[in-house]
Amino acid sequence: MTEINTCPYQKKCGACSYMGKAYEETLRIKDEKIRSLLRGHAVSEGIEGMDDPYHYRNKIHRACAFERKGRREEMKTGIYAEGTHTIIPVRNCLIEEEAGEGILKDVEELTRAFKIPYYNEDSGRGLLRHILIRTAHETGEILLVLVLAEREFPGKKHFVRKLRDMHPEITSVVFNVNNRHTNMILGDRESVVYGPGYITDLLCGKKFRISPRSFYQVNSLMTEKIYRKAIEYADLGGKEKVIDAYCGIGTIGIAASDRAGEVLGVESNREAVKDAKINADLNGIRNIRFTAQDAGAYMMKMAAEGERADVLFMDPPRAGASREFIEAACAMAPRKIVYISCNPETLVRDLKEFEKRGYAAKRATAFDAFCWTPHTEAVTLIEPRTLH
Repeated sequence: MTEINTCPYQKKCGACSYMGKAYEETLRIKDEKIRSLLRGHAVSEGIEGMDDPYHYRNKIHRACAFERKGRREEMKTGIYAEGTHTIIPVRNCLIEEEAGEGILKDVEELTRAFKIPYYNEDSGRGLLRHILIRTAHETGEILLVLVLAEREFPGKKHFVRKLRDMHPEITSVVFNVNNRHTNMILGDRESVVYGPGYITDLLCGKKFRISPRSFYQVNSLMTEKIYRKAIEYADLGGKEKVIDAYCGIGTIGIAASDRAGEVLGVESNREAVKDAKINADLNGIRNIRFTAQDAGAYMMKMAAEGERADVLFMDPPRAGASREFIEAACAMAPRKIVYISCNPETLVRDLKEFEKRGYAAKRATAFDAFCWTPHTEAVTLIEPRTLH
C-alpha cells in the first residue's frame, strides 16, 4: 500500500484532487471510469500505474507577480489557482521533480538581490513573468527558462554566473521574451545565455532534443510505457507504411521507426516539425520524414491521390480529433489505427465516429500518467470491422 500524503495547497490549487487517498484507490477509480466509458466499444485491459507516483513531472512552471497591498509591495511566484490568475505560492510540490525546488528558491532570491521587478498583469509593467524548469529524466540535463516582458535584463551574465555557481547541474539557460497581453506563457523571441539552449533526453532508446517551446510529455516513465504499448498494438513487421499524426517533435514515429518500412510524421506546428527533423538526425533515422501541415487535410489529399497507409498513430490534444480528421484517417484505409488519448471522454466520442465509417475499437489499456489528478491516458487499437 502506497503511503498516503496530503498537500497543503490542494484545495486552492485544484490540480491533485485525488491527493489524500491511497494510490491504489485512485487507480481503481480511474480503471472503473475507463471501463465504464469504453463499455460497448472496446475491451479494457486494465490500467498501469507507477511504482512511485510522486515527483514525476519533468516540467515546472511558476508565474511571477508584482502586487500592491495598500502601502506594501509584494513580489511572489507560484501556480495559478484553478480557473483563475490568482497566484498561490507553492513549495515542495509533491508531483514535480525535486531537482527544481532548490533552483526555484535561488532564482527568487537572486532576482530580489538584483532588484529585478516582477510583472504586473494589470499595469503591464515589470520584467520577470514566468520561470520554467525542464529536466531530462534519463540524462539529468536541466534547462532553465526565464520569461521576460522585454529584452533587457540588467546584469544577466552576472546573474546566470551566480546561479550556475549555486547550481552547476543547470546545463542551459534561455531568456524568452513575451511582451504581449496574453495567456500564452512563452513568446516568439529568445536568447541563449548559457549552454546550447536545449536539453537532450532518452525515450524508448532514442534521443530527443527538448527546447523551451518543445512539446514533451511531463511524465517520462509513463510516456515510455504508453509508446511501447502503442507499438505493441501496431504489430509492426518491418515493412509497413506508418503515419504519425499530431506528431509533435516526432517521439512516437521515431520510437517506432526501427520496426517500420517508412514513417511520415504530420504536424501543424512548424517549430515542432523543425525539432522532429533534428531528432531524426540525432538518431540517424533515414526512413522517416516530417511535414508541417494539418494532418486531416494532408491525409485526405494523399487518399485522393491513391495513397494508403498500413498503420496510423494518432495522439490528438484533449479536444480529440475532428470529424474531418477521422474521415481522412479512414480514407487512408489503414489496417490498424492506434489512438493515444489524454481524454477518455473525447476518445469515446471519436470511437463512435470511427464506427460509423467501418472501424471498431478492439483493445485498450489505460495509463496513470497524471498521478493524483483526475486525468488518465489510454492507448486504443482500432481496426476495420471486417477483421473482428
